[in-house]
Amino acid sequence: MLFKLSIKNMKKSFKDYAIYFLTLVLGVAIFYMFNSLDSQQAMLEVSQSTRELIRLMISLLGMVSVFIAIILGFLIVYANNFLINRRKREFGIYMTLGMGKRQISKIIWIETILVGILSLIVGLVVGIFASQFMSILVAKLFEADMSEFTFVFSKDACIKTCIYFAIMYLAVIVFNTITISRYKLINLLTAIKKNETVKIKNPIIAVLVFIVSAVILGYAYYLVTGGVYSLNTADKLLTPIIMGIVGTLGIFWSLSGFILKVVQTSKKIYLKGTNMFVLRQLNNKINTTVISMTVICLMLFMTISVLSSSLSIQSSLDSELEEMTPVDVNLFKTANLPESYVNSYTGKTMYYSAEQREDSTKSVTYTLETNGYDMNNLKDIIEIPIYAIPEWTLQYSLGDYYEKAKEQFSMLSYNMPEEVIKISDYNKIAKLYGINQYSLDDDEYIVLCDFDNMVKIRNEALKENTDIEINGKTYHARYNECQSGFIYMSTSHTNAGLILVPDSFELKDEWKETQFLVANYNADTEEEKKEMDKMLTEDNNNVFFENLSKKGIELDGMTKISIVEGSKGLATIIIFIAIYLGVIFLIASSAILALKQLTESSDNKQRYTILRKIGCDEKMINQALFRQIFIFFMLPLILAGIHSIFGIKFVSSMMEVLASPEELLPSIVTTAVVIGVIYGLYFLATYLGSKNIIKEEE
Repeated sequence: MLFKLSIKNMKKSFKDYAIYFLTLVLGVAIFYMFNSLDSQQAMLEVSQSTRELIRLMISLLGMVSVFIAIILGFLIVYANNFLINRRKREFGIYMTLGMGKRQISKIIWIETILVGILSLIVGLVVGIFASQFMSILVAKLFEADMSEFTFVFSKDACIKTCIYFAIMYLAVIVFNTITISRYKLINLLTAIKKNETVKIKNPIIAVLVFIVSAVILGYAYYLVTGGVYSLNTADKLLTPIIMGIVGTLGIFWSLSGFILKVVQTSKKIYLKGTNMFVLRQLNNKINTTVISMTVICLMLFMTISVLSSSLSIQSSLDSELEEMTPVDVNLFKTANLPESYVNSYTGKTMYYSAEQREDSTKSVTYTLETNGYDMNNLKDIIEIPIYAIPEWTLQYSLGDYYEKAKEQFSMLSYNMPEEVIKISDYNKIAKLYGINQYSLDDDEYIVLCDFDNMVKIRNEALKENTDIEINGKTYHARYNECQSGFIYMSTSHTNAGLILVPDSFELKDEWKETQFLVANYNADTEEEKKEMDKMLTEDNNNVFFENLSKKGIELDGMTKISIVEGSKGLATIIIFIAIYLGVIFLIASSAILALKQLTESSDNKQRYTILRKIGCDEKMINQALFRQIFIFFMLPLILAGIHSIFGIKFVSSMMEVLASPEELLPSIVTTAVVIGVIYGLYFLATYLGSKNIIKEEE
């Protein structure tokens, strides 16, 4: 009998369970999709390094899944709380007819289990099919070969999803049992006549709290964008984060205290149509959902910031990768090794062998040839020396601007010597790279820099026409601002400073710091390049690196293939985790708002009945409901959007190496579309559900 009653209750309460069921299905599907990547990667034809990156991503997603499960668990319990409260009168009738609390709990158990099983089945089906598209996305981002693509079902992901959600449903059953055991018959029967307790706030106090909260938020925005937290101080973010939470809470707490009073001052607006009804409903709703609105706002803020920032990183890396990897190989080694040095970790004096010191005086080409590397693998070879003049440090380059720079950017190593290159050597590399070449008079120098933060510092110094005196001769800056250029391949513009000097500049042998070689592979196809690339990858334990290891010779560098694979992997890992977290936060926020509104629409049916009795037609009532729900959904989104403006600005400044400001706009647009679709669907479902609820006859 209890089973049949549960089935009938579910059919009767389908509208109540619709959004709850939708949220569960989406949660199950997304959870399965992101945890099935371990099975999907098996069919992707990728290099060993890329496969390691995919394994790292899967490991990180597994850890994130625990956090996601906790969020979904709280969401399910929260949703059940609303559903149970809505059915208080129903439970009171059951108890009046002689049904005990244990039997009522059994009905809830059966309903929870049935909804859980059904949502698991539907969610897994959706997730299994959606995960096939996930495979295509992974392959595209990692540039993998999909020739062996087959339909994949992840047994492990399915079991993991079932276990996690079974634990969540068990928590819901326990919570519901405890809740039912505390109910009293009189409270259940009169629940429909009770409203949430609304405490009227003093408008003056509310206005003061609003102003103080706005000031707190404004100062937090300043700290993360223009204040002391703007650079290299992410460890100090706790203060502005706490200020942001407190300010957000204060904004929502104070809104219900004065927003109604403010609108009431304009009788023309307040008395127009159903505005009076809508405003009072909103006032009461905000008053009783301060904590919920704060949490929802912060989750939306995280969604917007995380998705926008991560997508901009992907877009920026893709656009800059080709520009910053113009050749196949960069190799370099330290020149003029000293006889000994002090280990910075152990404090012990370490000694270089005679063979190591001898090799450090030779070229990179010499090291390659004498250690078994086939030089026929390379073409377009250019090798240059890079110098470090002890007295020509960053501090010396900045001149009078040094004190100002040190106050604002205390983390920089101002005592490090600048990297110095002769103009003709640089132009050889620049010609091969296809970038700007330069010219110099005998008493001039040029500063090359393309890392935005350092460009700002160096430009301020160059505006003061900083002169450099070396070897008893004064050199003037040819330009009063940094010029664009680089020699080291990278994923983005990371050149923090490179000094070009005329060929007549006397550079001593003892100043030689690095031997630097650039080249292309002598190959026609990508497959041939990948084979040659393995010879310059230490992980393969080839003969060349075995010989270097035995002699203690360190040859460093990077290849275009490894940079591309690494950057694709980094961007993909960031994007997947961001999408995973962002979508879950968005679903949770939307679901909480929807369930809250549906519950209140049910509680307020009598008020809409009164509107009909005083002459309001269905169009006016639906408009009033639409405006009420729209404003309720928009309030946390608007404040989250304001938070995100400054949050994204902070993230972009902290991750300037990975993303450029120009890439933010398309990422923000994409994020807005994603939020608009999911948030909009929940809003539409909430409006339609609420409209159906208030049409029901008492």
